[in-house]
Amino acid sequence: MTYDTHTLVHLCTFQEWEQARPAGERRPPSLAESGFVHLSTPDQVHLPANRLFAGRTDLVVLWLDPARFTGEVKWEPGVPSDPASMLFPHLYAPLTCASVLDVRPYLPGPDGMFSTPDRGTSR
Repeated sequence: MTYDTHTLVHLCTFQEWEQARPAGERRPPSLAESGFVHLSTPDQVHLPANRLFAGRTDLVVLWLDPARFTGEVKWEPGVPSDPASMLFPHLYAPLTCASVLDVRPYLPGPDGMFSTPDRGTSR
């Protein structure tokens, strides 16, 4: 499987993003627990969104510039229910606010399920 390594996203709540901004970085629980921040490609992010957050309306997608990361990104398997060949990007460092290019609301459809997000054209 080929991945666009230039366009990565991170999923969080609007409140989590607002809390990260003054500190200049986001340190989700996975950083302390597993040593990395969960990222996705835009085409993948609906999988964890539906698995973990179906029906929620307080999520945002952070559109990221990997060139601005302060740590290494490793492409690793997700959970067993994901396609066997699918790898997800994991950032082995805090997610700096400087690497965030855009923040967009991420709303589910009428059925409560998420699909591939659209960045749109404005910042």
